[in-house]
Amino acid sequence: MHNNFSKHEAFLDDIIINYDSKGEDYGNQKRNSLKLFKLNDKTLNVKSFRIPNVINQIAYRFFRKSKAQRSFEYAKQLQSLNVGTPQPIAYYEFKTLFLFKKSYYISEHLECDLTYRELIHDFNYPDYNTILRAFTRFTFNLHEKGIKFLDHSPGNTLIKKTENGYDFFLVDLNRMEFKQLGFEERMKNFARLSKYREMVEIMSDEYAKSYNKPYKEVFDLMWKEVQVFRNKHEGKQRLKKRLKFWKK
Repeated sequence: MHNNFSKHEAFLDDIIINYDSKGEDYGNQKRNSLKLFKLNDKTLNVKSFRIPNVINQIAYRFFRKSKAQRSFEYAKQLQSLNVGTPQPIAYYEFKTLFLFKKSYYISEHLECDLTYRELIHDFNYPDYNTILRAFTRFTFNLHEKGIKFLDHSPGNTLIKKTENGYDFFLVDLNRMEFKQLGFEERMKNFARLSKYREMVEIMSDEYAKSYNKPYKEVFDLMWKEVQVFRNKHEGKQRLKKRLKFWKK
């Protein structure tokens, strides 16, 4: 639990104990459940991770940190590096003697103006080019600070408009690496962000300026990584359709 919220421990305990019957559902509930709770003038965002399969129940019980613990610790590490993320508050874990069961991550709820996803669906979004270039500089700064956000995908960056431009905040933090990043790893980190060539051209141009590399070298590798990812993704989707067909 974050030191700043230790005085609210009883309230946080009650949230988790009564999670199923209290709170307000928020967002997509398919993979993991998200709920909002009020704490004085703050809104808390509570993510309930589903119970893993039996193999992972053993792994998380004895060998690996849970998604909730990693989310909490990575959020604190991002804050120490002056990278935007909703304020981490606490994480909870429930275990048996040999198995890992439920876990929860609590953070402050952050209201945003948009996410990166809006840029994919609306090329006429106001200030589009400025936002996309600012996002690219934000990603470059992550890389410069040794942050490899493995879930760098359209819904996982919240964007807030400010007087001076745009601020960016990372969410869904349980998959990250902290290390020095080479050129190929940096370009691969853009692979899941857009399938549209015109977006990749803009991001390549802005990244090349920040990284002091030729535009063509940046674009060629970034676009290659996008295509590799898209081919794998589309192959998996075709396989899923075939499996569904045979199940019918």
